[in-house]
Amino acid sequence: MARAVALWAGITFILVAAGVVVGADIGVNWGVQSSHPLHPSIVVNLLKDNGMKKVKLFDSDPWSVGYLAGTGIEVMLGIPNDQLGTFAKDDGAANDWVKENVTIHLHDGGVNIKYVAVGNEPFLSSYKGAFTNQVFPALQNIQKALDNAGVGNKIKATIPLNSDVYESGSDKPSEGAFRGDIKELMTQIVHFFKENNCPFVVNIYPFISLYQNPDFPKEFAFFDGGHPITDKDIQYSNVFDANFDTLVHALKKAGVPNMKIIVGEVGWPTDGNVYATKDNAKKFYDGLFKKLASDKGTPLRPGKMEVYVFALFDEDMKSILPGFFERHWGIFTFDGKPKFPMDFSGNQKDKLLVAAKGVRYLEKQWCVFDPTAGKQYLLPAQLDWACGHADCSSMTNGSSCGNLDATVKNSFFITLI
Repeated sequence: MARAVALWAGITFILVAAGVVVGADIGVNWGVQSSHPLHPSIVVNLLKDNGMKKVKLFDSDPWSVGYLAGTGIEVMLGIPNDQLGTFAKDDGAANDWVKENVTIHLHDGGVNIKYVAVGNEPFLSSYKGAFTNQVFPALQNIQKALDNAGVGNKIKATIPLNSDVYESGSDKPSEGAFRGDIKELMTQIVHFFKENNCPFVVNIYPFISLYQNPDFPKEFAFFDGGHPITDKDIQYSNVFDANFDTLVHALKKAGVPNMKIIVGEVGWPTDGNVYATKDNAKKFYDGLFKKLASDKGTPLRPGKMEVYVFALFDEDMKSILPGFFERHWGIFTFDGKPKFPMDFSGNQKDKLLVAAKGVRYLEKQWCVFDPTAGKQYLLPAQLDWACGHADCSSMTNGSSCGNLDATVKNSFFITLI
């Protein structure tokens, strides 16, 4: 027995020294909107190599989920918005979904499923109410199906929501309340959460605050105390805390003051905008992980916080309607290479995360732009075609390659054709 303890102590020391220990309350979002997604076995090994203990998915693909069996990694399964209508009107379909996507994985050595995410940010204003009448009944039927399957006490349904579901009349968190057009519905939803012991999952993006408002104070988007605001006797030094506590006030006004809150998405992109750089992303994560390690929480919710970093990988098939940065949220590149040193433990002992292993590449091929070639007038149409089949977001103004001259840009674009 003494020998076994000594060996375990040695293993623990090696893991800490390698810098791969991730706090139990930090997870990652694994999205697959990529033209070249990594094989699930490679992704799961990457999660394990970096000590990541929680993962949030946007679907329930059994092929991918199956590779998480036996790992102990806590999983939040996802139901896409386009499936909400089916589950809203058909509790039988909800029962079938739970049987086919949840209970099938719950065996000895199976998948550690903790939550089911019903939809993803379904109340975004850009959806123009398309899912408004579907979300709550879908949530009810999925939780009921979990209960019917005998797992509802361990696996809870929730709805990942954008922070735009609540608002403040000013920059004061104490004025926070649920958005007027969905206030009554949100009140019903959070009381359902309370009755079923489900958490409130919110996505908070300080980068978006900076991106959308040219007058937003840049330092307030980070965690180093720039441009503080005072709300009554509370001083806020960053927008993350202020945003989170705005939700706390909204929940209190809705009659559920002590509801568990999980930050379902938080991160910083590395390209596609003048503020989306690796340096800014590193600065943001350094501050976030240091904050989480302190267990100070926010002024209204002191203590540990549970968060999911967005995202694991860059996804070059994501819509760029919100901005070109949408394809660059990953802490890893699309092929699993770490972008910059970081330390999830918050101890600021930064080092590169462990890269994906076993990635296979196509043969590299290059084309060179010939400025003397004829029919130059055909080039713009060819470039449009190329960018319709590849990711050109890094070439836009304010992006990492946005300042290249025309010849270099044309050479780059032709490699995509």
